[in-house]
Amino acid sequence: MHKLSCCLLFFLLFTTSTLFAQNYKKLHETSILIDTHNDFPSSAIEKKVAFDQNLIGKTHSDLKRMKDGGVDIQVFSIFCGPEQATPYAFANQEIDSVYEWARRNPATMTMVYNSRDLEKAVKEKKFGAMMGVEGGHMMEDKLENLEALYKRGVRYMTLTWNNSTSWATSAWDETLHKDSLQHMGLTDFGKDVVRKMNALGMIVDLSHTGEKTFWDAINTTSKPVIASHSCVYNLCPHRRNLKDDQIKAIAKNGGVIHMNFYAGFIDSTYEKKALAFRSIHKAEIDSLIKLNYQPDYAGMIISEKYPTELSSMLPPLSVLIDHLDYIVKLVGVDHVGLGSDFDGIEAPPKGLKGVEDFPEITKALIARGYSKKDIYKILGGNFIRVLKANEIH
Repeated sequence: MHKLSCCLLFFLLFTTSTLFAQNYKKLHETSILIDTHNDFPSSAIEKKVAFDQNLIGKTHSDLKRMKDGGVDIQVFSIFCGPEQATPYAFANQEIDSVYEWARRNPATMTMVYNSRDLEKAVKEKKFGAMMGVEGGHMMEDKLENLEALYKRGVRYMTLTWNNSTSWATSAWDETLHKDSLQHMGLTDFGKDVVRKMNALGMIVDLSHTGEKTFWDAINTTSKPVIASHSCVYNLCPHRRNLKDDQIKAIAKNGGVIHMNFYAGFIDSTYEKKALAFRSIHKAEIDSLIKLNYQPDYAGMIISEKYPTELSSMLPPLSVLIDHLDYIVKLVGVDHVGLGSDFDGIEAPPKGLKGVEDFPEITKALIARGYSKKDIYKILGGNFIRVLKANEIH
């Protein structure tokens, strides 16, 4: 009898586990998964690769793995650092690359410019590519460049990257270089930039911005905003993360905060470990920078060279879900989404090796008790709402 009971218990556990696996995979497949931030275009330049190649072991992303991970729509980051002498031209070079990937793969990939294109791509089961500019410096202080970027398909702009512009201050500078700044927040021209974005139908992205810029933008915009790749300051007090009053303000505005997967933004112990790692490998990183690699990507390449050392520093996936839970409990499930920062970070949580592992997030959300309706909102529905609210009809 005891043996029979054990067998029955094992059968029930096995059956439950199998049903759970089937359920999360089915839910993931039927959702519209939208990731609002992936740095592959600039990573491709640094690593001299293309999106439609097999890049397992080289990058977090490629076209096949996007499909394997159930990613329906990817907003690619158009980015360069402040060391780039011609950022607007560089932006257009990266935009050209995204168009070329779509041109070469018409059966599986398509460009997406609005909610109608998005719905069409999903219906046709094609991977949809959108674009967002990461850093207002890439418009080179010219509203005509901003408009030209919109016409080329850019649908959000992050007002600053780590570097400030002449019209907006970044979280990096407001925190670390406050005394040397000529102004804080948005200038009059900066407010004109926000208004121009509203008029065009380009979403205002507040990731990377300093608090003064954040509040100036919130008080200027007439449309819902996003934070395309940011997390919670109260759980990990990093200058790039959002404080409770900022989270509440985005919710009140009708916007969405998309979770960044970077270990340094979700785990307060990671930065110290990463500094020690970079110190040990400083010579190798410096040698890549001398070869004209952007500093961030030089660090990423060296991290990839020592996977065992990197793995020992990574937090579990549960820590990322803690940040999402925090926002949901604070302002509700309508104001959270996913903005991985894949191919712009060296350290995602354990279990998220690349875009093929997105189903693990759906699995984790089910385990936390999120309903099917809520998961659909988190994975993409919330972003679609903001996209539609910003569109000019």
